[in-house]
Amino acid sequence: MKLTFEAIAEDEPGPRWQAHFEKHWSAYREWFLSEGDEARPSYRACVRRLREFMPELLPLYERLSELAGGGDVAARFLSLFRPPPYLSGCSQAVWPGDQHLLVRNYDYAPSLCEGTMLSTAWTGRRVIAMSDCLWGVLDGMNDAGLVVSLTFGGRRVIGDGFGVPLVLRYILEFCERTEEAADVLARVPTHMAYNVTVLDATGSFRTAFLSPDRPAEIRQFPIATNHQGRIEWHQHARATASLERERFLFFRLADTEETAEGMVESFLSPPLYSYGYKRGFGTLYTAVYRPDPGVVDYRWPDHNWRQSFEHFTEGTRVVNFVRLVDQTPPGHAE
Repeated sequence: MKLTFEAIAEDEPGPRWQAHFEKHWSAYREWFLSEGDEARPSYRACVRRLREFMPELLPLYERLSELAGGGDVAARFLSLFRPPPYLSGCSQAVWPGDQHLLVRNYDYAPSLCEGTMLSTAWTGRRVIAMSDCLWGVLDGMNDAGLVVSLTFGGRRVIGDGFGVPLVLRYILEFCERTEEAADVLARVPTHMAYNVTVLDATGSFRTAFLSPDRPAEIRQFPIATNHQGRIEWHQHARATASLERERFLFFRLADTEETAEGMVESFLSPPLYSYGYKRGFGTLYTAVYRPDPGVVDYRWPDHNWRQSFEHFTEGTRVVNFVRLVDQTPPGHAE
């Protein structure tokens, strides 16, 4: 089990993004049509919903659709309106001290992750983000010091909305403060349950608990794992230790002896760091966002890859998850 992480810098959508699309499109197309073409909304419906909820994204969406070849299926996919469902794990927390930061673990199957960091200025604002669905965002920050990150919300419900990675892209392109991002999260519908944590350069933070069947609940809460208040999907919560991870984070943040770096290090070992790669919930990377200097560290137990707005370095890193499993502490092996 290996995953090649790649860093790509391209201010304007162009040949680098086009190559990124071509590299991953076959797998995404298969996933997008996995329930049949008729299960996905029409192009007209996709554009109508984008215009209704995120109109500022339309010029960028049209440019990317053009680079993707202008085909109907690709354009519908890129809208991320009512995509097929998918599940992940993930933990995230805000360290609210003077050197505030957001740290997260992304838990998913290595074979299903793009592993691509995109540095862009597509709408004039500089963004560094871990890509999903070719232009969506799993976690990222912009040059105003706004940071966003997502986790799965632990509910089975599926509805009429967008895949949340596109909503996070929208926030990073057009918002500067946590309050602005919270307004977006409250009004743009998502097709599944997600938890989104937002932190800005002033230290203001919120976590939004999103579901397609009820209004967003937005709280000044620094922690998110894979449930929304109470456990509703018990099998998933047990498989991912969602409640245990939340409690662990709560006590770490409440510890008066804790430090920011101590909190970061706790994400690199159980119970936050997951070795469940065979079940599709292994930790693929830890991201540490420091909004004030505009720096992000992508971390693994044995190495670190730092990126920033001042120094973004293109290249690749190969992570061998089999080796990480071999080093799993007793009691945590697959």
